[in-house]
Amino acid sequence: MENSIKEKEFLNTNSLHKKALYLSVFTVSYNFVEGVISVLLGSLSGSVALVGFGLDSFIESLSGGVMIWRFTRGSKLPPEEEARIESKAAKLVAYTFFILSAYILFVSLKKLYLREHPEPSVFGLIIAVVSLIVMPLLFYLKYRIGKTIGSRSLVADSKQTLACMYLSLALLAGLGFNYLYGLWWADPAAGLVIVVLLIREGYETLKEERLCGC
Repeated sequence: MENSIKEKEFLNTNSLHKKALYLSVFTVSYNFVEGVISVLLGSLSGSVALVGFGLDSFIESLSGGVMIWRFTRGSKLPPEEEARIESKAAKLVAYTFFILSAYILFVSLKKLYLREHPEPSVFGLIIAVVSLIVMPLLFYLKYRIGKTIGSRSLVADSKQTLACMYLSLALLAGLGFNYLYGLWWADPAAGLVIVVLLIREGYETLKEERLCGC
């Protein structure tokens, strides 16, 4: 009876690992396609905001790439080895927070210094709206699975996905406030707020790993 329960638990954990891998592959694929389309259309339309959004998508793919590496190892490893890989993956995801925050900080300060106005773009609005629909769902699924299997790295990655949603919201706000009220600085100002949130998440992830003694 006890062996049967353990076998069911293993199969359930293995199934969740596979779902986490599929979600990570989808995240990277979505961000890559979103990045290519945003940079291409942004270049053609002369939209600096849309090009920047596309470059953000490429950087965000780093976290998903770490998760693909993490979950291709499967759940059949010895507990000690799996704990070591999980810890390494969590630290790598934390570093992607800092990479993304550094890029957003640079772009936001550059926009403020040069007083760059976000260009109206129908394509930009469509991409941002689609992202606002997809990213919350991805965040919820990855966060729930991460909590269930005790994967700190997947939970951290889910927050990276949430950051992507915030960036989509910032793009919409930047375009909208500039169009309605002439507030050209709304987009970079939102970017600076997101930088603070990203740095905090990266720091908290590393702090948690240190407390775990991993």
